[in-house]
Amino acid sequence: MKQNLSPREITARLDEDIIGQDEAKRKVAIAMRNRYRRMQLDDSLKDEVIPKNILMIGPTGVGKTEIARRMAKLTGAPFSKVEATKFTEVGYVGRDVESMVRDLVEAGVRIVKEEQMRLVEDDAANLAEERLVGLLAPGVKRTKQSNNPFEMLMNQQGDEEYEEVTDEVRQKRMSLREKLKAGLLEDEKVTIEVEQSQNPMGMTMPGMDEGGMQDMLKQFMPKKKHKRTLSVSKAREYLKREEAEKIIDTDTVNSEAIELAETMGIIFIDEMDKIAKGGQNSGDVSREGVQRDILPIVEGSTIQTKYGPINTDHILFIGAGAFHVAKPSDLIPELQGRFPIRVELDKLKAEDFENILREPKSSLLKQYEALLSTEGVTISFTDEAVKELAEIAFQVNSDTDDIGARRLHTILETLLEELLFEASGMQGAHVEITKHYVTSRLDKIKSDKNLSAFIL
Repeated sequence: MKQNLSPREITARLDEDIIGQDEAKRKVAIAMRNRYRRMQLDDSLKDEVIPKNILMIGPTGVGKTEIARRMAKLTGAPFSKVEATKFTEVGYVGRDVESMVRDLVEAGVRIVKEEQMRLVEDDAANLAEERLVGLLAPGVKRTKQSNNPFEMLMNQQGDEEYEEVTDEVRQKRMSLREKLKAGLLEDEKVTIEVEQSQNPMGMTMPGMDEGGMQDMLKQFMPKKKHKRTLSVSKAREYLKREEAEKIIDTDTVNSEAIELAETMGIIFIDEMDKIAKGGQNSGDVSREGVQRDILPIVEGSTIQTKYGPINTDHILFIGAGAFHVAKPSDLIPELQGRFPIRVELDKLKAEDFENILREPKSSLLKQYEALLSTEGVTISFTDEAVKELAEIAFQVNSDTDDIGARRLHTILETLLEELLFEASGMQGAHVEITKHYVTSRLDKIKSDKNLSAFIL
């Protein structure tokens, strides 16, 4: 887990995927590095240093969530995202706000579990190989009578089934083991038993989340298994994961996940402006109630999860919202004070759209080129075409709702719709997307405001 990247390294890596917003990148990079610095302090001072939570202000589609999500991925930090408006819905009560912390712990468990499973990968692969050999060359099934007095007392069947490995089976398994190692049996079919997930109640009860009664009931319910026939290559992956889960210590994983979430976890609370009092709609009491429910978690409290209690004192909270109507000062003062760092993200200009199309490692243009290459069709975009696409995206955002970089998705999909539909019958073709190609397909839609609002 890369927890010690410098702020300069973090921003440089973020620049590969996110265009602009340098101030926001700097602030989150500093906040993340401060968490690493805190871990180097003496215990007496460590508890006193709390994270400086960040409030990102800017319209949708400018990169607020993406900056936080990619930073978490870079540093190996657990990440949880929640919309604040979720807690204003009918049927939600204060305790449900704690679900954002439980989601964070779940993310921590996944990270630690994957790391632990990588460490035992070789042992798990060997055990999976042995199980495959046993499935491909099963022994002779025998039964023996059990003399367990408790089973006799309960009038239960006392027969136990076991597998007898004869010399012939042993020889066959040796031959199969060599073939498996040589990769000669990858397409052979084998039947394995797979655990079947089940809902113990047969339905989801209102207010019941993964940390509630449902999980407790799952632990007591016997695990059902069903048989599946898979190729050896797929069965190996399933068995390898199953064996790895048996090897790793669950208690260690859970305690490490809790610690990772407490010290490195990031909770992203979106749509903060929608629960501020300055909104146009009525229902200030409801929105203020949600703020007061969120407040103790941001301030620092202990939340019970199925993996154990977690303290939220040192979790980094990143709030975000457009704040068109409401202002940060419309939040209750206690919550404002818990987000001391404010950063306003820039609205995207035409040149930003152009850079977004060209520069990121997995830009939209590169994605479409890769998608069409699977059909044997190559496409290329001229500089004038890219510039025109950027101008159209900026213009449509200005004339209709500003949805930021997401506008490029609708524009490119509309532009390439015919090509994407016909590509399967165009193997070997090369299509050059020119400015004329762009204007011929999009000009009519762009110029008609009503049509543009519906299509782009």
